[in-house]
Amino acid sequence: MKQQLLNRIADKSAVIGIVGLGYVGLPLMLRFAEVGYKVLGFDIDQSKVDALMAGKSYIEHISAESIATARERGFEATTDFSRAPEADTLILCVPTPLNKYREPDLSFVLDTMDSLVPYLREGHLVSLESTTYPGTTDEELLPRMASRGFKVGENAFLVFSPEREDPGNPNFTTRTIPKVCGGYSEACQEIGVALYSAVIDKVVPVSSTRAAEMTKLLENIHRAVNIGLVNEMKIVADKMGIDIHEVIRAAATKPFGFVPYYPGPGLGGHCIPIDPFYLTWKAREYGVNTRFIELAGEVNSNMPDWVVAKVAAALNTRKKAINGSRVLVLGIAYKKNVDDMRESPSVFLMEKLRDLGAEVSYSDPHVPVFPKMREHHFELSSVALTTESIAGYDCVLLATDHDKFDYELIKAQAKLIVDSRGKYLQPADHIVKA
Repeated sequence: MKQQLLNRIADKSAVIGIVGLGYVGLPLMLRFAEVGYKVLGFDIDQSKVDALMAGKSYIEHISAESIATARERGFEATTDFSRAPEADTLILCVPTPLNKYREPDLSFVLDTMDSLVPYLREGHLVSLESTTYPGTTDEELLPRMASRGFKVGENAFLVFSPEREDPGNPNFTTRTIPKVCGGYSEACQEIGVALYSAVIDKVVPVSSTRAAEMTKLLENIHRAVNIGLVNEMKIVADKMGIDIHEVIRAAATKPFGFVPYYPGPGLGGHCIPIDPFYLTWKAREYGVNTRFIELAGEVNSNMPDWVVAKVAAALNTRKKAINGSRVLVLGIAYKKNVDDMRESPSVFLMEKLRDLGAEVSYSDPHVPVFPKMREHHFELSSVALTTESIAGYDCVLLATDHDKFDYELIKAQAKLIVDSRGKYLQPADHIVKA
């Protein structure tokens, strides 16, 4: 069984099933299609499936041309999970958010797996890519596969291989980002490494699914803790009248022992604001309190409040209250030059300002209309930045520093700028650093 699957992967006759066609699943689909595999994509969102089947893209940095090319190479998308037996591999790329208590929400993973279980067959490889706590693959997916009578490692296979997408980063692609892979058994590992080696330049095997799960968490917690550090340093520097961005730029000239991390209005994206809580939650099972990680999370979670306080103080010096002021938020994607809204701190800023009575608008060239989100709602469209429109606001809050913004125009026309990204290097009377 193992050798049959390895042979199908090697001669590219294997059909690659990818479940969840979002920011992770879609680039992976394109890569498998590019090297000559037939890919069958699954998603519960009919509108996404319809768009893909028509050769259209719903993610800004993924072109319609690339989708159309994949379709020509045999890619299909479907909402029909009963087609799972057609695929040799089932790669799960679904969200793992937090619930309202900041605890792991595995409902997307488990519901997806439960939908697939009736259609699992001998020889299937299941690979989970969704970030999660150590033990998820063994404790949740393995029993579901075994419930069908499969002997995992013999006639069905299971691996965890965490995604490492960085949307909008032109320096790295799905192919060039090394891929960590941990299998439930040696046979599982061998097949997982073979699968990913077919499309990714470097695959990094680790000893178990748990080691792979912990690797992904360490990568993101490392960033979260260091961003928490510079966010705390930003507050101290601000009290002392020092520009933290100038300090970071100077420290970054040290050629060893220092890696620059940058403060901001809060953490965004699917990984950095969420992943630390997956580990802190699981660690409690072992009687461990992850104080260092939780402190960084607390500092980062408080950043939107700190930025709003800076807006309030800046307006106050101009004899204005937030209540009734017109505030334009620049950039509502979670990071520059993308349309990805997941966990964007800009949305929290908008809600806090709205709750305080501000008339909130936004401008984002990557997000023309405020999207439907699970927990946030605004009936707004992006404001075009013109001499007149900028001058019409009491405050312009720079939340995400897209390259497409005309920063000189904004500086020339805005009455007040609150800069949470350190974009403006030269001080000015109407620019407040946040």
